[in-house]
Amino acid sequence: MQFPSPLVPARLIRRYKRFLADCLLDDGREVVAHCANPGSMMGLAEPGTKIWLEPNDDPKKKLKFGWRLVDHENGHFTGVDTSVPNRALREALEARQIGMLGSYHQVRPEVKYGEGSRIDFLLEGPRLTYVEVKSVTLSRQPGLAEFPDSVTARGTKHLGELANMVAQGHRAVMLYLVQRTDCDRFDLARDIDPAYGVAFDAACAAGVETIVLGTRISPDGVQIAAPLVSLA
Repeated sequence: MQFPSPLVPARLIRRYKRFLADCLLDDGREVVAHCANPGSMMGLAEPGTKIWLEPNDDPKKKLKFGWRLVDHENGHFTGVDTSVPNRALREALEARQIGMLGSYHQVRPEVKYGEGSRIDFLLEGPRLTYVEVKSVTLSRQPGLAEFPDSVTARGTKHLGELANMVAQGHRAVMLYLVQRTDCDRFDLARDIDPAYGVAFDAACAAGVETIVLGTRISPDGVQIAAPLVSLA
């Protein structure tokens, strides 16, 4: 997935109200950027952090910049836009690039199912496969990515919905996309949200599968990479 517009570098001044960030461009201008991430962004929102913004000239958008990346300034990046995983995965799914998800003939995004939920992707083939996607950006230990970075009642509900799909005879997959290039392992942050950990264990016992994929990230775009080792 390529970014539609070339990204520009900046420094983070502050993130506030979850979805807003004051940023300092290299030319000295201060701008407000949209932060498409409802999580805590633990370890990624320190003032002075080098970041990358995507400009836009859409008259319908109040904010003319979107925060896309954190640049760790050591050759590694973290993608902070939680809409990116679904866009990147849709491209990969439609190109049949994720063999772990088997054979299917149609990719249907955002399909209603369960109790007022929408599955990220419904793969239609010999067997219906329900795929829920979560963006992973937290890392508190070198090389280890964790989810979630805050309490997520919605994420807990999704695990229960997936288990119900398995009970109905379908395949269900919880797919964690690690939007960090500095991690090769994944685990649950059970101390941050114990209820999510319990729901995850119950879903796995019910037959829900887990896939953890890495990414290749640069200011040009985000691409799906090889699977990561899961410790969950």
